[in-house]
Amino acid sequence: MPDTAHGSARTHLALETFLPYRLSILSNTVSNAIARDYHEQFGLTVPEWRVMAVLGRFGPDAATGICSRTAMDKVTVSRAMTRLMDRDLITRNSDSADRRRVIARLTRKGRSIHDKIIPVALAHEEQLVAALSPAEAKTFGRLLTKLQDKADALTAP
Repeated sequence: MPDTAHGSARTHLALETFLPYRLSILSNTVSNAIARDYHEQFGLTVPEWRVMAVLGRFGPDAATGICSRTAMDKVTVSRAMTRLMDRDLITRNSDSADRRRVIARLTRKGRSIHDKIIPVALAHEEQLVAALSPAEAKTFGRLLTKLQDKADALTAP
């Protein structure tokens, strides 16, 4: 892309306008704000909550499925799952169809905490989206989907 100030190809990276950087900063800012509530009220880290959110939304799953749904690496998911097991929020058992596969599921206690966090998470979303008009929010949702689809295509094997 030409640099209009110099008429040549770009040779620097303006982080303040670089989309991946801006998305990362926004994501981290929002996650950190929500993480304070998760930690203060429920003693959970962001990775722990993400594991619980996936299990609460999609049901029992293996670590690889949780990794793909959260874009977290396997080590992060494994550590989060271990901490959740230590607190009796999830269980992990061998899959009856494939003994090599281990399936995680929320315990009754885990489901209870999950259900208490949902209103907290939705309140954060509502506060953030309040910066947009309803039309902007709808457009933004569509744009996020397009960007995610393109990112998935770029990273597909």
